[in-house]
This record gives sequence, structure tokens and C-alpha cells, in this order.
Amino acid sequence: MQITIDQQLSLRTLTLEDAKTVFALTDASRAYLREWLPWLDITREVADTTAYIEGCIKGHEAKSSLSLVIIFQNEIVGIAGFNVINYNNKIAAIGYWLSEGAQGHGIMTRTVQALLHYAFEELQLNKVEIRAAEGNTKSRAIPERLGFTKEGTIREAEWLYDHYVDHAAYGILASEWKQINEDFSCS
Repeated sequence: MQITIDQQLSLRTLTLEDAKTVFALTDASRAYLREWLPWLDITREVADTTAYIEGCIKGHEAKSSLSLVIIFQNEIVGIAGFNVINYNNKIAAIGYWLSEGAQGHGIMTRTVQALLHYAFEELQLNKVEIRAAEGNTKSRAIPERLGFTKEGTIREAEWLYDHYVDHAAYGILASEWKQINEDFSCS
């Protein structure tokens, strides 16, 4: 699957062939990513990334998740997608990370916009959620910028190496997303 966002930015399904590139990207941004992502210490070699991708492929085949590489100017710069897709309740949870060198180009905002379009138009879901550590202002800025509602704080939601962090929980409904898009197109 491929989603073209614009001439410079696209998303496509994560494949086993991406393992070396994704591992190298992870390794190059390890210190930067480690501040907010709990899996850096268990991603020590290409085989660890391969195992992660195998899990992503199984999730995609089971229609319970969808992991995509973010391609900016013909290079993989991160991962985004639906960590969980719950068709019974028509809800999905978006997760994402971007390499340090790719920050500051609006990549993640446009990526999440494309994921919202896919969730609401293609998958016909009713709600999309994003969780981010309370202190992760860059990650929290994405749902805030895109019209999500902060629905609450989940206390001690994640163990980050040597401490717990609280998560800000955001949600947007299909009806809200459609209204935001209508308002944007009318202005």
C-alpha cells in the first residue's frame, strides 16, 4: 500500500527489505529517540528490526494494525501508522516516530493528516486516538495542531527505562474531522 501526500512525502507499507535502512535510521537517532521511546535498548541489531517488521506484517495481515515507512525526498525518515485498529468499535490508535534530521519540515503533521484521511474515508472508522508522554511537547503538538481533543491523562502509562511517564490521551471523531476539513476548505 502506498499513500502519496505530496511530491516530497509519501507513506508505504513497511517490508522486510526495509530492515537495514530502518535499523540504520534508528541507530543514527538512538540518543534522540530514546528520550521518549521505550524500545531503543532492545533494538541492538538489524535482526531486532527484522523481528519488529515481521510483527508489523502479521498485524497488517490480521487487519489489526498498519505500519508504514515515511519517505521524504526519496529517503525513509521514520515510521507511522495505526498501532491498533479495532474494527468492532471503529477506533484506531496512531503511533509515529521521526528521525532527528527530518524534524522541522512539517512531515509528521502531514503524515498524521494522511492517516486521518485514510482512517475516516477508507477504513470508515469513527475515532482515532493518539497518546504521547506529557513532557513530549513535539509529539503532543501534532494532535493539538490537527484539532484533536485532549481527553485526559493516563497516569504512569509507560515505563521509560528507569521511570514512568504519564500520557496525554487525544481523540478525534470522524464528525469532528469532517467539520474541520469543511471549515478549512471554505476559508
